[in-house]
Amino acid sequence: MPESTPRAWRTVLERIEADLLEGRLGPGDRLPSERDLSADLGVGRSSVREALRVLEVMGLIRTASGSGPQAGAIVIATPTGGMSALLRLQVAAQGFPLADVVKTRLVLEDAVATALAADPDRDTGEAHRMLVAMDSDALTPAEFLALDAQLHLALAEASGNAVIAAMMAGLRTSIESYVQAGVAGIDDWAAMAAHLRAEHHAIVEAIDAGDGEHARTLLKTHITGYYTAAGLTRGHPTPSTPKGP
Repeated sequence: MPESTPRAWRTVLERIEADLLEGRLGPGDRLPSERDLSADLGVGRSSVREALRVLEVMGLIRTASGSGPQAGAIVIATPTGGMSALLRLQVAAQGFPLADVVKTRLVLEDAVATALAADPDRDTGEAHRMLVAMDSDALTPAEFLALDAQLHLALAEASGNAVIAAMMAGLRTSIESYVQAGVAGIDDWAAMAAHLRAEHHAIVEAIDAGDGEHARTLLKTHITGYYTAAGLTRGHPTPSTPKGP
């Protein structure tokens, strides 16, 4: 009799994971039917459906009812949306300390700057559009910082590394949240905004010039500087000195 324990769906996940790792399944392939998985693994069909729902939320499969080539559960090739969603949920649940988010951001954005600066076919058009939007003096701090987060995400997406782009997208909510929280620690927002604009332009200019080392240095100063200046560290904040997020 098929098993229907609360953890039975994990058996289905483990089977599909093994099939993916060993090459029996790949992007575009259809998973076995609920009936077949239930019979092969000795679990209830409700457990199979639960496992498929988890995989769909993770962005690893898409499901469609009916019959024909698009019906059933099919492995998809680019599960970045699911990866980003899982990271966002972890961040929302405060599963990651802020200091760890900042350190991870430094690693990711260093890699982004390196890849973009080295790519002669780089496309920083979206980043430039964000720069133009951020040059408006009419923006509120919240609007400015939302664009700031989008600028950094645009650079990650332009790098061509789908994993980094997904991770940056997943961390975006946390990044935007902590830079927004830091506004309260800034004595002169107008001066800060002007400084941020200058830093953003300098970073993108260095990338466009192919100077990865300079771009990485600018990014590190930009990210850690605001984190300190806004009083978000355990050290001695200096909110009167404009630095970047």
